[in-house]
Parts: sequence; C-alpha cells; structure tokens
Amino acid sequence: MATPKLSPISPVRRDDTKPCAPSAVLRVQDASAAEAYEQYLRLPELSALWKPGSFPEWASEGLVKPALQALEITFRFASLALSDPRCYASRRELARRLESLAAREAELVAALCDDRSAPPPLAELTASGGVLPRERSASSEVWQIPGSAAAVVCRASEASLLPRLAAWDKSEALASRVMYAIEAQMQGCAFTLGLGEPNLAGKPVLEYDRVVRPHELHALKPKPSPEPKSGYVNRENETLFTMYQILESWLCAASQLLTRLNERIEAKSWEAAASDCWILERVWKLLADVEDLHMLMDPDDFLRLIKSQLAIRAGSDASFCFRSRALLHVANATRDLKKRVPWVLGVEVDPNGGPRVQEAAMRLYHSRRRGEGEEAGKVELLQAFQAVEAAVRRFFFAYRQLVAAMMGTAEASGNRALFVPAEGMDPLAQMFLEPPYYPSLDAAKTFLADYWVQQMARASAPSRQS
Repeated sequence: MATPKLSPISPVRRDDTKPCAPSAVLRVQDASAAEAYEQYLRLPELSALWKPGSFPEWASEGLVKPALQALEITFRFASLALSDPRCYASRRELARRLESLAAREAELVAALCDDRSAPPPLAELTASGGVLPRERSASSEVWQIPGSAAAVVCRASEASLLPRLAAWDKSEALASRVMYAIEAQMQGCAFTLGLGEPNLAGKPVLEYDRVVRPHELHALKPKPSPEPKSGYVNRENETLFTMYQILESWLCAASQLLTRLNERIEAKSWEAAASDCWILERVWKLLADVEDLHMLMDPDDFLRLIKSQLAIRAGSDASFCFRSRALLHVANATRDLKKRVPWVLGVEVDPNGGPRVQEAAMRLYHSRRRGEGEEAGKVELLQAFQAVEAAVRRFFFAYRQLVAAMMGTAEASGNRALFVPAEGMDPLAQMFLEPPYYPSLDAAKTFLADYWVQQMARASAPSRQS
C-alpha cells in the first residue's frame, strides 16, 4: 500500500540520531562516593556470585542467575521485615509489598527462563527411581503423577529461605502465596525452580542451590556498625542494604538483557528482540517498586542512618541511588536503543537531517503487510522501545519525588553535581523534560493521527452535502 502524501500540517522531524537537544550521558562525578557505595553494599563480593561460567552449556546463566539471586535476597528481606522488633515498624504493609515484589520477580524470572535454547542445570524427578534419598528427606517428597505408574521425587532447595519462611508461623501465609505464584508463573517453562512450589506438572527442577548459592549469598550481610558514642544499632541499615542489593542484582540482569537485546536486533530477530524489550520495560518498573520501599522506612531512623552513620550530605553526594555505576550504565544503554531505529526500519539516517526515518516509520505503521514476512515483529519492537522510554522517565521522575518525600525538597534539588555536564537545571528534571528519544516515531504517529482525521472528514463530507 502506498504511503499517503504528507499534509501541510504534518510534522517533519529530523532523524533520531540528530535530535534537537542531545541527551546528556549520565556519569558519576564523585568516584570516591561511588566506591563507598560499592563497599557499603559489598558489591565486589556480590558481583562475584553473578559472574557466569559455572555452567558453560547454559547460555543464559549471566542473565538468569542475578535475577534468581535478587529473588532470594527478597526472601531475606521478608524475614528481616517480619522479625523487626520495633513497635513502630510498618511490618504488615512491608510484608504485603515484599510479597507483591517477589511475585513480580517470579514473573520476570519465568520470562527470562522461557528461552529453551540451552537449559540450565536440572534435576530430573525420575532420576532417583522413586526412592527418597536419606540425606535430602527433609526437602523432598515422593508422589505419583496421575495416569502414570512411576513414582517421582520432588526436590526442594535446602539452602533457600523460602521453605524456611513457609515453616515459620509469622511468614507461613506469605511464603505459601509466593510458592503458588512461582508455580503459576513457571507453567510456561520447561522446568520449575524447586523452592517448595507444588510442581503439579512433574517438571524437572532447577538445581537452585548450585545456581544461586544461597549460603554464600546470605553471608553478604551488612557489617555491624553501631554508632560510636551511643552504640545504637539502626535496624534501617540492614533494610537499606538489602533493598539496594536487590536493586543492583536486577541492574546486573538488565545489563545482560540489553546485551542480548542488541544481539537479537543485530540478527534481525525482531519478535525475540521485542520480547526482550518488553521484559526490559518490566525490569524498569520493578526497579521503581524496589525504590518505593523507602516509604515504609521509619523517617527518624532513616534520616539518622543517612545523616549520622552514612554521612550523606545535601549537594554533591545527596542521591544515594545515583552513586550506582550499574544504574547509570543501564540508563545510558537503554537510551542508546534509539540508535537502533534506522536499522529496524531498514533505512540509513539522512546526513542532512531529512525525515527519512520518519517516512520509513510511516510506511511500516500504515502498511497492510506490517505483521508478515520480514516485517513481522517490527511494529511491536518499535512500540516496546517507546514503552521502555516511558518506564525510564517514570523511574527517574518517581525517584526525584521519593527523595523529596523521604529527605525533603532541599535534598531533591541538591543533587545536580552528581552528573556531567552540570546544567543549571536539576539533572533529574532535565532527564524527565528532555526531548523524546524517538522523535521520528513520534512524528510518524502524529502524521497518522492527522491522516485518519482527514480521512474521517472526507468520509463525512458527502453525507453533509446530501
């Protein structure tokens, strides 16, 4: 189908690689603050657990492993929240939020595990011949699949905290709901996680303890740091520490996901790339959910921790989150997806800044064969690009509001020196208000809206004349 001609009021935008106002690259200016952040969270030790290589035949190890470890750290967070002795702690609401967070993490883990090209290390249920091993009797069950004469042994992780939470009266209900969420989310996968979920389909079970290494993971707790004079131990220290370990683990997974996404775009696997892009959008939303947990911290204990023990001052080192090199890397890599638009559309950028990319986008959006042949998956991928952009903007805008709510508006506007270049505008506001990442796609949709308005006007004109 031929693309309609541009109307006089249709917008013409310059190509995506030549925006009107280039986006500033986010960088950490204070390297010592970033180093202190990494040492506080014990990131060098945690990142050693993320590294792939333990299972050479598992292609997605570097992507799935940090996501599973983030889920396991969430179980530790739930245990920490429910055992908080402070009478003013928001235990009930925090437990609800963590249950919801664990369910969403399980959903993302299932999406990441849906790639069946190279399965992870699995334990076959029938490998034991229906005999319950003596050394694993506490974490295994023998049962029979309906319609089959063979007995199977369903193994559960021995080191994960989730089965232990299920055995604790305070967390039994929470743990059981999380287990059922895992069971539901893993239905589309060829295996299940082995965290005590029912596994009604009798699927192979992930060697969870070998992959996640819960004992080593939970050993990375915050170092005891009582206040020098009073000896006061701030409970929010462990809360903040655990929260940001979850955040960093998902940022590691997001970085690996971006690598796979770019590889699939390069290989012109549009549908697979679109799937990865939608997962990336959900990861950004999950990161915002993790940050929102700040609101359930006690204000006095939180500010005492931030200002007294961690000594974070307004100005150059105010934004604790933006000391994260991983966050800034993932943010920059996500924004760089805009450079992939010409490749997806099959055109080269006009060196003179003409609307070549916009016209290609209009042809694709308006084509009758946009979901067929070589065009299959392209529209979905372009839609996912813009959905990720919206998620990134929401994350940074929400973080700015979060800082204001937790630490006051002076802190929210005092973090401009963290970034290079240092503009007069607050960098968070600058990022939120910067031009669209995909101006050509934006212009193409504006044109299509105008085109259909004109079509409707032409169709209604004869009826008015008659």
